[in-house]
Amino acid sequence: MNRDWIATARTLSEALPYLQRYTGAVVVIKFGGNAMGDDVAMAEFARDIVLMRQVGVNPVVVHGGGPMINQLLGRLGIESRFVRGKRVTDKATVEVVEMVLSGLVNKRIVQAINDQGGRAVGLSGKDDDLMVCEADDPELGFVGRPVEMNVQVLRDLFTAGIIPVVAPVATGMNENETFNVNGDTAAGAIAGALKADRLLLLTDVAGVKDESGAVVTQLHPDQVRAMTEAGIIAGGMIPKTETALAAIEEGVRAVVILDGRVPNACLLELFTEHGAGSMIRATPPRVSPRGQGL
Repeated sequence: MNRDWIATARTLSEALPYLQRYTGAVVVIKFGGNAMGDDVAMAEFARDIVLMRQVGVNPVVVHGGGPMINQLLGRLGIESRFVRGKRVTDKATVEVVEMVLSGLVNKRIVQAINDQGGRAVGLSGKDDDLMVCEADDPELGFVGRPVEMNVQVLRDLFTAGIIPVVAPVATGMNENETFNVNGDTAAGAIAGALKADRLLLLTDVAGVKDESGAVVTQLHPDQVRAMTEAGIIAGGMIPKTETALAAIEEGVRAVVILDGRVPNACLLELFTEHGAGSMIRATPPRVSPRGQGL
């Protein structure tokens, strides 16, 4: 008998406790980076999301799209201005952001999921007032910070067996306001409002690293704060861990920062003994077949 078939059967058998553990669970996945521009990686990600839904998980995909926004701004001749390293989002820029995120990027992900046999629907934070924002920093213009979440539309989609794909564009407190929201921030806010079981932040590094450069697989929020204060967590990892801490405070059971470039990263994290990336959690695990718990 083919050894690969035996290995596949063994893998499926070993996944059983994890499949049972996540039946009915809400898992929010922040998707972005290189995989969004690669057809093969996009198809693989979509297949993983469809499999998650097939085994009873309720996934929500929240995506970014920075490179695509930059490309269109360049083609339209709209120059970007930066304050403290962050892009100022004026009226013209936010119109391009909405066009790219709610249109091109969102529908590409929806189509990829549908092509793999899933049922996906694309929406933005504007739909049904899912995400209402105010200006995060007046100097940055229309960059939003979520202040009100209305996630019933997502629960309705779960009931219908549909996978929501959310673009991080939101409405404002005032009439006719549109805000661009950081993708990680939007994913964290949605996960918190849903009291999600997991928030998976796909990035381009293996996870949170200690002072020796080794990935830390399990972290308590207090450890994250201490590592940040000591300068061990620095640079681009800080906003991700801040998102994780905020989501946990809002009721998310655990947040995992993991390398989205690894094939089947989401499945490795949810359905295998070793998991993937760095898990941040404040509560003890419900069961612990992987030794460190789920």
